Amino acid sequence: MQLGFENKKQTMWAAVLGVIAVLAMAYEIIPMLSDSSTPASSAQAAAPVAPRVTTRPGGKPGKKPRVENLDPTLRLDLLASTEQTVYEGRGRNIFVSQAEDVVIPKPGAPGVTDAQKAEGAKYRTPDPPPPPPIPLKFYGFASRPGEPKKIFLKSASGEDVWVAGEGEIVNRRYKVIHITPTSVSIQDMVYSGPPQNIPLTQG
Repeated sequence: MQLGFENKKQTMWAAVLGVIAVLAMAYEIIPMLSDSSTPASSAQAAAPVAPRVTTRPGGKPGKKPRVENLDPTLRLDLLASTEQTVYEGRGRNIFVSQAEDVVIPKPGAPGVTDAQKAEGAKYRTPDPPPPPPIPLKFYGFASRPGEPKKIFLKSASGEDVWVAGEGEIVNRRYKVIHITPTSVSIQDMVYSGPPQNIPLTQG
């Protein structure tokens, strides 16, 4: 039994060593193959490239670069043509640095400046707002002949009724100033202003 196990072990080691030997040989051979292919590629790279000549659609080569004419002969015909050139401008001197004139449109009607408005208009104090109407109705007299004049006053809704004479205050705000047979003058003590007349209401 021990002899069979030792044979298997030796066989496994032999296989592992064989694989390692194959890998080592491949590692040595691959660089040699790559070195042999480099001279061909370098030879191709060293070959000169022929210059490319551009041709027109008709088959002729491209236009040659223009050579400047160095002839010092004076061309009188060119000078004569330039002397006959006439400058046509808009009336502005091109040799003087200046801004163009600003065209101001003419007004269609005479205007009024702010100074004229200030002189013609005077400051006026705004009028105070009018006091609200007194919500009382005068509908009768409450005094007998020979007694001080007293009247009946009621609220606009008709729920509250007061009896007051001249100089008395109704509803802690309205003062009875003067009583006449047809109306009563009452002043609102909250809003300063003239008294308001309340006419006598029948019924």
